[in-house]
Amino acid sequence: MVAIEEVQGDHDKKNTKPVPPKKKVSSKSTSKESNAKKYNDLMGKMSKEKEKWEDEDKGIGRDERDEMLSQAIDMALEQGRGWSSGEKEAYLEKILDDDFIPPMFATSEEDMERSGLKDAFTSLIYDGESPTSLMLQFRKKAGDSFANGKRNEVGNRQYFRDAINHYYEALAWAEKIEPLQEGDLAQADTDDPTYTKEELGEQKSAICSNIALMHIQLKNWGYARNESRRATEFNKSSVKAWFRLAKAYEMLKNWEDAGDAIDAGLSIKGEENNKDLRKLQKRLEDKIRKARKLRQQRAAARAERVSNVKAVWKYCKDLNIKLGRTSLVTSVTDDDEDDDDQEESRWHQHLPISGVLPTKKSGSEWTWPCMFLYPSHKHSDFVKDFGEDEMLAMRMAQMFPELEDDEEGETAMPWDVNNEFACSKLAVYFEVHHDDEEGDGVVHPESIELLKDQGSCMRFYESSRALKGDEGPEMGNVIRAVERKYLYHQRKRWKAKHGSLWAKPD
Repeated sequence: MVAIEEVQGDHDKKNTKPVPPKKKVSSKSTSKESNAKKYNDLMGKMSKEKEKWEDEDKGIGRDERDEMLSQAIDMALEQGRGWSSGEKEAYLEKILDDDFIPPMFATSEEDMERSGLKDAFTSLIYDGESPTSLMLQFRKKAGDSFANGKRNEVGNRQYFRDAINHYYEALAWAEKIEPLQEGDLAQADTDDPTYTKEELGEQKSAICSNIALMHIQLKNWGYARNESRRATEFNKSSVKAWFRLAKAYEMLKNWEDAGDAIDAGLSIKGEENNKDLRKLQKRLEDKIRKARKLRQQRAAARAERVSNVKAVWKYCKDLNIKLGRTSLVTSVTDDDEDDDDQEESRWHQHLPISGVLPTKKSGSEWTWPCMFLYPSHKHSDFVKDFGEDEMLAMRMAQMFPELEDDEEGETAMPWDVNNEFACSKLAVYFEVHHDDEEGDGVVHPESIELLKDQGSCMRFYESSRALKGDEGPEMGNVIRAVERKYLYHQRKRWKAKHGSLWAKPD
């Protein structure tokens, strides 16, 4: 049974030979080398003096004090030579570094960690204590804090926060425990329990699961989800971790993942009829079913889109038609969104976004989506199906019919206040820029960048759909951030090569 409240750098061109500059030696490096040399000289001198002294004493004999002095010198020499290869040099370089801050002068936790002695001080606090005993001690403290929190009648939640801190301490010590390897025997010189790798994983899982329980008490559902998920990574057979994960997903209204967590818990041997999981499953049954059905519909729709993109890519490849992409955003920050220059640039970049693919009508006939842009009026028209054999003039005549000579009428466009948009008065320009002649991938942000493969084509199409809003506001925000990063690096590469974004291709 699952008990949710249970605690786990020029020379002028003359005929003179240029003199190379002298190599500068930093005082810092000289100081390090000097100190290291003094140290080595001292150790060598001690060794020679000891040999000379011992030769003088041959045949005379030494008393107890001479023997003790000899042993002390041997110990000092041995300690001085006890460095592994390069270890002494690395240590001297560290302590002689101008940026090195001794622990006693540290003013922040970062300074203490940089000194490399934080763990040493921790060991002094818990001198003689093993990681296992400390893990158990902190787990007990956490359990006591949890019990006090449940007994507290005024609802003081600080007990649960204290329990969380104790559990994190316990988890930190659990990470330092060395598990027994296969064939090892338990240590006889300690009363602390020993754990195999699997058993240690169960201990860590129980700690993470209990951290999740504390967060449930505090209604921190995101943290509860994260810790429960970590608990299941340590031990996939922890039914408590699966239950608490499902509970967190329920409160986050993530019905599909909640159902997956419930199913994982019920699949554990012996927990097929777990009361708490069955109860939660029954309560969320309808929501889980609808979420899974929606997932299947999304998967089917995506499979159809992938099939369509493959067909378009194959058709274009067979006819040697090049497909390209442009930036889907015009700014890299929110502050630029209302800039007039950015708004004008928007109309030079084939926006707004349609998110529509070419389609095959019948036989070998394809129709293409076509965008008509009117920058002077900041308007556009979108033709979803423009046939490959269709004359542009015919389509223009349909869209912008002529006005009768004797008729003082108006055009059909409400924004055409001067009645200028008649077919005979219009000029159509095709704007296609592809300036990556060197093949180095550096393209002006307002130009077309060729799509290299079918995968890049698919990603661009899906991104345009998301920005159009077809995948919801959250996914739209994610793709907008990705596209802003793409535009930022595109601008950066162009500036590095040409000096300015105003250096546009011809």
